[in-house]
Amino acid sequence: MAAEHHEAALTAAAAAVETMHHMPPVWLVLPFVALLLMIATGPLFYHRFWEHHYPKVAVGLGAIVSVYYGFLMEHGTHTLMHTLEEYISFIALIASLFIVSGGILINIDRRGTPAVNGLLLLFGAVLADIIGTTGASMLLIRPYMRINEGRLKAFHIVFFIFIVSNIGGGLTPIGDPPLFLGFLKGVPFFWVISKVWIPWVVAVFGLIAVFMVLDMRAGAGVAKAPAGDGRISVTGSRNFLYLGVIIVSVFLDPAVIPGFPSLQEMLHVPFGIREVIMGAVAVAAYKTADHAALKGNEFNFEPIKEVAFLFIGIFSTMIPALQLIGDYASQHAGDFSVTRFYWMTGALSGVLDNAPTYLNFLAGSLGKFGLDINSADQIRTFAAGAGSPVSGDVSSDIYLMAISVASVFFGALTYIGNAPNFMVKNIAAQAEVDVPDFVEYIYKYSIPFLIPFFVVLWLMFFNF
Repeated sequence: MAAEHHEAALTAAAAAVETMHHMPPVWLVLPFVALLLMIATGPLFYHRFWEHHYPKVAVGLGAIVSVYYGFLMEHGTHTLMHTLEEYISFIALIASLFIVSGGILINIDRRGTPAVNGLLLLFGAVLADIIGTTGASMLLIRPYMRINEGRLKAFHIVFFIFIVSNIGGGLTPIGDPPLFLGFLKGVPFFWVISKVWIPWVVAVFGLIAVFMVLDMRAGAGVAKAPAGDGRISVTGSRNFLYLGVIIVSVFLDPAVIPGFPSLQEMLHVPFGIREVIMGAVAVAAYKTADHAALKGNEFNFEPIKEVAFLFIGIFSTMIPALQLIGDYASQHAGDFSVTRFYWMTGALSGVLDNAPTYLNFLAGSLGKFGLDINSADQIRTFAAGAGSPVSGDVSSDIYLMAISVASVFFGALTYIGNAPNFMVKNIAAQAEVDVPDFVEYIYKYSIPFLIPFFVVLWLMFFNF
């Protein structure tokens, strides 16, 4: 018996050594930390340098991690290629939605009031579940700013980011990338809305109520928009067809349509047919755009340029952080309660890309129930509510609900929590609207307004 225990200990030790061999050193997280600090402090303390050199900083820090993985990590080139595929998929969707929506000019013939703004934010939250948070944000941010011209305050932009750019997209796999990845893995399409609609209602309606109180206190300001009769006009409406093509193309994936051709496997390229379609749609939409719509939206490529450069740095530098977090989650999943999954997934989704964060904690929670993330049938069992092996624990669907809510909702905590956040900030800044810097956004808005709602959601649904 002692010999068997000794052999088991040796096997476990060998497995631990093997895992460590494949894990990056902790110090390799420093480029990611440095990039976050520079994103937070650059616009505030060294604005001129940051404005001209942020692409070099992001790419340079990303290159440090990429070189280490390419030359010193076993299977590092495979990891880099997988990250490149994720980045191309990410930027293809974000850029195509940005360009197509830039050619749609929506004019609302009404002055912004607390009630009108509240209804517009609610409409944006619903729309985010149909065309994604990026699509809804890019479509509505400019008309939202126009009807409030002369009375816009920083909180108007921040609450738009909270509701339309993040939490609103929490009901469908189309709404936000983490939920779409869950759908690709096997989570049923309508599972999200069936489980998350009550937290969604609490967060969206609660934040809109707080926003309307702030908006009433802000007063009418120096109104520049006419009172109007409420009519809505749209210029460049043919771009809605392009928008439809992009949404349909999202589902052109072998994981959704069995047997659908994969360019990655056929040609060994880091993109698929979906990304090719999105790129073609973006070019066609821009070439055929209504010039009046582009002019009315003051369209330019600066917002998407900023997102493209900063996120290529974020995607590259966060590779070791995600691997270390994923390893920790898989090793300690058995000790994680719903509370820990909720808060850890949420906190990391605010500073890391929420899609891989979702996948890492999904894999960890599946392991807690003895299930495999690579099995669609087992993921469907997990979503349906498998019994926990731990006495007194909740069923598996509560874990999935906690991870889903946290990965989407907590993306509103920082500007880098979700791609539309940065784009909305950039568009507002170009229009010379007062927008908070990275740190002010967190301490002045995220902590006092978002965190209390996240605590309420935890107490209501995940405090087991």
